[in-house]
Amino acid sequence: MKTIKGPGLFLAQFAGDAAPFNSWDSITKWAADCGYKGVQVPSWDGRIFDLRKAAESKSYCEEIAGKARDNGVEITELSTHLQGQLVAVHPAYDEAFDGFAAPEVRGNPKARQQWAVEQVKLALTASRNLGLDAMASFSGALAWPFVYPWPQRPAGLAETAFDELARRWKPILDHAEDCGVDVCYEIHPGEDLHDGITYEMFLERTGNHARACMLYDPSHYVLQCLDYLDNIDIYKDRIRMFHVKDAEFNPTGRQGVYGGYQSWVNRAGRFRSLGDGQVDFGAVFSKMAANDFAGWAVVEWECCLKHPEDGAREGAEFVKAHIIRVTEKAFDDFADSGTDEAANRRMLGI
Repeated sequence: MKTIKGPGLFLAQFAGDAAPFNSWDSITKWAADCGYKGVQVPSWDGRIFDLRKAAESKSYCEEIAGKARDNGVEITELSTHLQGQLVAVHPAYDEAFDGFAAPEVRGNPKARQQWAVEQVKLALTASRNLGLDAMASFSGALAWPFVYPWPQRPAGLAETAFDELARRWKPILDHAEDCGVDVCYEIHPGEDLHDGITYEMFLERTGNHARACMLYDPSHYVLQCLDYLDNIDIYKDRIRMFHVKDAEFNPTGRQGVYGGYQSWVNRAGRFRSLGDGQVDFGAVFSKMAANDFAGWAVVEWECCLKHPEDGAREGAEFVKAHIIRVTEKAFDDFADSGTDEAANRRMLGI
């Protein structure tokens, strides 16, 4: 068994225009001060990270990794959530997602998609230059508007969508193989890969690509009423990344999973800071340890109530308390009487 690394912190929800969140030096110092040992980096945020430079310059990668180490943290992974989203966008979401892209490709879905593919490939190359072996992303979505079958879906609609999704991602996954980096899709509502079944549909169409892996985040499963512990056992060989995020689902006679178009505070399903929701993290960390997960436990703060800086500081302590330093021996080794095949056969009467 392996001991999970951590705690790490996903910086996407914290990077901003005000100090200490507006530069790589200051935000990594702040994260270390909060108690973190690693940071997951949003590759799209130029205030703290230059993606193109990281893909083209190993010296730049050495510089930022060295600065992080000097400040007390290491880089756990890069994230391409926003760029991955743009690899596949249904026209219904064109305007909503346009803001994720560079200004020069907005309003041009074809150019935007090409830009997104290049961005994800750059992040894979940058990951290799940083000595990382996994990258977080979203799959994007072509079929999401049809997730609820009313009117009934035409025969083959979902299959065609997943065929196309796999066609778009296959060259990226091949580049990931060349870089020695896993693409870890966050299984997430709003993405075509939003549960285990849809992940399997995609995986089959990529030829069970070795680099098409999973980012496990139990909060998204709580809100779907999916068994988040069984999920770990089912996909243990594909789970290569772990977001530690809490959630709660409190259905009423007025609303359930869909939330009634309410704000996050007023939804039946809400994201919460660690320890304030319903996820059984004792069981989650136990499953991860038993299944030899060797990656990072990365806090992703998303809470509809608590201040992010409070959530971050509390989250570091929460993860530290839940990481299991795995044992190197069995508890009953003291009673071991050795191995003797002849004695074993006598004990069995054979």
